[in-house]
Amino acid sequence: MDMANALLGRFLGAALAASLLLPLTGCTAGGDGPRGAGDGPPVVVAPGKPGEKSRTLSPEQAAKQRPDDSPNAADQTYVRRMIEHHRQALTMSALAPDRASADGVKRLAERIAAAQGPEIGAMEKWRARYPQPGGDTGGHDHGAMPGMATEQQLRELTDARGADFDRLFLRLMTAHHEGAVTMAGEALAQGNNGAVEEMANEVVAVQTAEIHRMRAMG
Repeated sequence: MDMANALLGRFLGAALAASLLLPLTGCTAGGDGPRGAGDGPPVVVAPGKPGEKSRTLSPEQAAKQRPDDSPNAADQTYVRRMIEHHRQALTMSALAPDRASADGVKRLAERIAAAQGPEIGAMEKWRARYPQPGGDTGGHDHGAMPGMATEQQLRELTDARGADFDRLFLRLMTAHHEGAVTMAGEALAQGNNGAVEEMANEVVAVQTAEIHRMRAMG
C-alpha cells in the first residue's frame, strides 16, 4: 500500500470510528455469552451516555443512527484548493537542493516534500471517491487562497542563491503554512466530512509545528 492509500485509509477509518457504533458478532442481544458464527444475525452495540447502558441494535438500525458525514461544499472547496496549495509548496521545496546554503533549510524542504506529496495523493483519492456535484467549476483561484506566493515571488525565489534563498524561502514558506492553517480552520468550522476533518487536523498539527521551526531558523 502506498503512502497516499495509507493516509486516505487512516482519514476514512477515523471518520468511521467517530460514529461510536461497534459491530459485535460474538455477543447476543441478551448478553448470554459468546456465540459461534451462524448463530444469528450480527448485532451492533451503541454505547450509551454516561451512566446509561449500551443499546443493542440491528445493522439496519445502526446504519440509520450513524451520523451523516456526507461532504458539503466547504469540504469540496477545501480539498480542491488544498491540493493546489500543496503543489505550490512542492514547487518551492524543489528549488532548495540546488539553491539553499543552510542544511536546515534543505532538510526542511525535504520534509515538506515528503509529507505533502502523499497528502496530495490522499486528497486526490478523496475527490475520486466524492466527485464534486456538477463537476469542478472552481477554476484556479491562486489569489483567493491565503499564503500563496505570487508569480513574482516565485521568480525571485528561483533566482535567489545561498543565504538570500534561505531567507526568502523561510519567509514565503512561513506565510504559505500560515495560509494552509487558516484554510484548515475554515474547513474544520464549516465542513461535515470526517475524513476531511482528519486531513485538516493533520495540516494544523504538522504545519503549525513547522511554522515555529521556521521562525526559529529565520
